[in-house]
Amino acid sequence: MKDSNSNSNSSSTSSRTEPIGQNLIKLISNLCFSFFVFSVLIFTVIAITYQPPDPWLQSSPALTNLFTQPQNATFHIDTSVIKTGEDLTLSPQPSPADSTPAVTEAVIEKSEENIANSSATAPSSSSSSSCDELLGTLNCSDPRVLIAIQRFNLRAFKSISFFEYQTPVNGAVSGDCDVSWRFRNKREKSWRKYRDFRRFRLTVTDDCRYKVIHAGGFHSGVNARRNPVPRPRTGGKGKTLPRVTNRDDEINDTIPSLGSETNFRNGKYLYYSRGGDYCKGMNHFMWSFLCGLGEAMFLNRTFVMDLSVCLGAMYNPSNKDEEGKDFRYYFDFEHLKEVASIVEEGEFLRDWKRWDKTHLKKKKVPVRKVVTHKVTPMQLQKDKSTVIWRQFDSPEPENYWYRVCEGQAAKYIQRPWHALWKSKRLMNIVSEISGRMDWDFDAVHVVRGEKAQNKELWPNLDSDTSPDALLDKLKGLVQPWRNLYIATNEPYYNYFDKLRANFKVHLLDDYKELWGNSSEWYNETSLLNNGKPVEFDGYMRVAVDTEVFYRGKTRVETFYNLTKDCKDGINTC
Repeated sequence: MKDSNSNSNSSSTSSRTEPIGQNLIKLISNLCFSFFVFSVLIFTVIAITYQPPDPWLQSSPALTNLFTQPQNATFHIDTSVIKTGEDLTLSPQPSPADSTPAVTEAVIEKSEENIANSSATAPSSSSSSSCDELLGTLNCSDPRVLIAIQRFNLRAFKSISFFEYQTPVNGAVSGDCDVSWRFRNKREKSWRKYRDFRRFRLTVTDDCRYKVIHAGGFHSGVNARRNPVPRPRTGGKGKTLPRVTNRDDEINDTIPSLGSETNFRNGKYLYYSRGGDYCKGMNHFMWSFLCGLGEAMFLNRTFVMDLSVCLGAMYNPSNKDEEGKDFRYYFDFEHLKEVASIVEEGEFLRDWKRWDKTHLKKKKVPVRKVVTHKVTPMQLQKDKSTVIWRQFDSPEPENYWYRVCEGQAAKYIQRPWHALWKSKRLMNIVSEISGRMDWDFDAVHVVRGEKAQNKELWPNLDSDTSPDALLDKLKGLVQPWRNLYIATNEPYYNYFDKLRANFKVHLLDDYKELWGNSSEWYNETSLLNNGKPVEFDGYMRVAVDTEVFYRGKTRVETFYNLTKDCKDGINTC
């Protein structure tokens, strides 16, 4: 009886403990599975709601701090490299007006077929001239001459796309032909084209084909250079403007006119008065300017822009802010006009004043004045006023333009980086420098200046960029006797002399004549400045250095290849 009870109790205990163990295992399994599902859900939500940043990290507080940092910050902007819209990762769409295809081998072969077909249908010639006699009477306008030159260029300059060849003309001596064309470096992300004209010496092969045996340097074919378009020679108040001998007649950065009073009245404008951004750094200027332009695009309004730029002290030899610089010295105004609706401030204010004067108090222009950046673009979307006038009279930093694009507005306002390109005149200098090295060069970016002197933030930079250290490191990165362009803020020209024993060194100052008083750049910028010479300032130097560096076949960076210091100071890698 006792055994029976014992067995019964044992069985009862076993039946009670077994479900508890199974339930515990099931509970743990369910908890683990729930945690897994919850993790997947969180990851999915993040993946769906994440938006890729705009080209410079979107309008985040971190980027705002980067572009608008105070002078005493320990985090420093790298002012030795200047990026604008054409340097961004994504290329813009091809220009709507650009329907001319690049010259390729297939295009050349098609031209040869057309020539062969024309020859087959033409009456047979009784001429007994030999190939040698053909050379003695070289006709540069012969289509076969152009084909030989096109084929030579394709093989010699693989990094260049060629467009719009002109018919070759006679060179200086018999056997020489000069020809011009337009081109674009394949690494350039804008749709701009540049002009080159070179001199070629040709011979005739045994099978009576033309062959290039010598090619001149960049802009050597002076007989093929386009004649400059006549320009007025007198400026305002009787000033004589500089003579232009070789201007880029493809640049059209004239100020657009609003036209009639009716056009002005029917327009919708966004007008930013000058704020605390004026005379800040150029990065700060771009960040704020593109905020205003982005808001105008969001509101579908014409942006009223002040072409007067104040260049910060960091880019001036005087170490002082300089007002009155023209926006067109630094940026491509023609491209801006093509992709955005803008009007120059002076033109706008004249038309506005003329309208109010003509109509007195009867039909004054409807204006909405906005005195705080806290009024968001979304709140102005349905406003019917002709002019929305944002005024920035508050103390700093409340009077910065970029404040308009902060907070909730950052989700709606996209800064149009694609609209802001470097000046075509500066880019012509870039093309000239690159062309003189036949587009076959390597480049190194050497940051020195204040950073090299600041041992606290960059303890190794000075020694890592010493001539001996540079030579030692570049030997392993660049082939001997290559063209080596050095983009740098080192002021001492002879600092890199030790490198000349191993490389063909090129510095920006080797090309001073490109902005000297007889240069195209000098003449064109003087015209913009009412005949007064324009200084080739520090910002322009960095812009040109940046773009030449980007066109190097091998590119060596300071903070990635030459030094172990962090780009933005100690402990920021």
